[in-house]
Amino acid sequence: MERAEHYEVLVIGSGPAGEGAAMMAAKNHKRVALVERHFEVGGGCTHWGTIPSKALRHAVKILHDLRRNPLLKEFRAASQLTYPDLLASASRVIETQVMSRRRFYERNRVPLYAGEARFLDPHTIEVQSAAGQAHILRADYVVIATGSRPYHPPDLDFAHPRIRDSDSVLHYPEHPFAVTIYGAGVIGCEYASIFVNLGAKVTLVNTQDRLLSFMDDEITEGLSYHLREQGCVILHNEAFHAVEARERDVVLHLQSGRRIKSDLLLWANGRTGNSDRLNLEALGLTCNSRGQLAVNGHYQTEVPHIYAVGDITGPPALASAAYVQGTHAVQHILNPGIEPHRLEMIPSGIYTLPEISSIGRTERELQQAKVPYEVGHCAFKNLARAQMTDERVGMLKIIFHTETFEVLGVHCFGDGASEIVHIGQTVMASRDLNDVRYFTHATFNYPTMAEAYRVAAYNGLNRLT
Repeated sequence: MERAEHYEVLVIGSGPAGEGAAMMAAKNHKRVALVERHFEVGGGCTHWGTIPSKALRHAVKILHDLRRNPLLKEFRAASQLTYPDLLASASRVIETQVMSRRRFYERNRVPLYAGEARFLDPHTIEVQSAAGQAHILRADYVVIATGSRPYHPPDLDFAHPRIRDSDSVLHYPEHPFAVTIYGAGVIGCEYASIFVNLGAKVTLVNTQDRLLSFMDDEITEGLSYHLREQGCVILHNEAFHAVEARERDVVLHLQSGRRIKSDLLLWANGRTGNSDRLNLEALGLTCNSRGQLAVNGHYQTEVPHIYAVGDITGPPALASAAYVQGTHAVQHILNPGIEPHRLEMIPSGIYTLPEISSIGRTERELQQAKVPYEVGHCAFKNLARAQMTDERVGMLKIIFHTETFEVLGVHCFGDGASEIVHIGQTVMASRDLNDVRYFTHATFNYPTMAEAYRVAAYNGLNRLT
């Protein structure tokens, strides 16, 4: 056996969580290396998740805007682009992202080991390359950032060309006429928006009684209404029974007795952590039924020198959250006395058409906790910028404490929501600025979508007695 190479920090996985950990270690002059089993860096986020799906979503939005803009009617022929045509546009973004990410490791002198990692003992990892070559690595600390993959129920044949998950749907070779999406979480809602705006007949099957139950009720009601207005059929409180896959179509059978026929079935019901090949038994670690590892507020597993970050730890399962989880884990290695990571200050972004973004607490949570609060609204249709761009759907909602005026939550539905929310995030994160009256004193460029904060703040303050 070859001599084991020693590192202070070893990171397994090069998605956002692994990148955040590796860069934080490198910037603090730690001897760090990274293991990646894919042939290029970036992880699922770059290659078959966030980047390609959001690039596809952007292309679909351009088509949608083209079709409805009367000034561009002479270019309507471009609106005949097919799903495979739009997927091709995403590949250019992936190439650019991979080049950027690889340069990060090169500039920071972080060696990359290509292959499958498995633990031999708590400080020793074997990396098996696709060519059969093995490397033995030893590390003082290990950060597991192996991500997740779509959950596959055992009785569903994903080898059938008309049954896809959120990874393989990005390689679907046809332009579907009808799509059934099973699972109405973040991924299901995003793809429902994509396909319905491509002109497909979309049926979104939800196992819950409402969409995105972790979000603010008013915001998700707006999304439900808008999806239905676009032509999407939403079925709530349904459960999977069986799938009948045929040559020309696929039929989803539900326990209620409903049968839904479509060209394509997209299974978007949950994800599984990529933990099964790590040989965690050598560490005495066990995962839950979805392959996820339990961690504390610093992302330590039950083996203190081994950390787990990103999707393998479960919710919130956001690329943005994964990156800061990775950086926090290494910060804790550098300084064990730091405060635990505050997940509540991470905004969520859901890239439907239009998008949703939020940070902080919802009305339902505040009602259950009996916190005195008031709400300020701004409908986008009343903003000059929204009227100019013809993006009138949506609103900004600010929830604040009626006695301290502290901003407790910001929820946004509409074009640019994932950008707009960061203004609220900055105020909420500041002990000095966190007061809803800040928005009434601040000067916002005019016309902008950002001035929705001033309108919403006044709207809420005017309700106080």
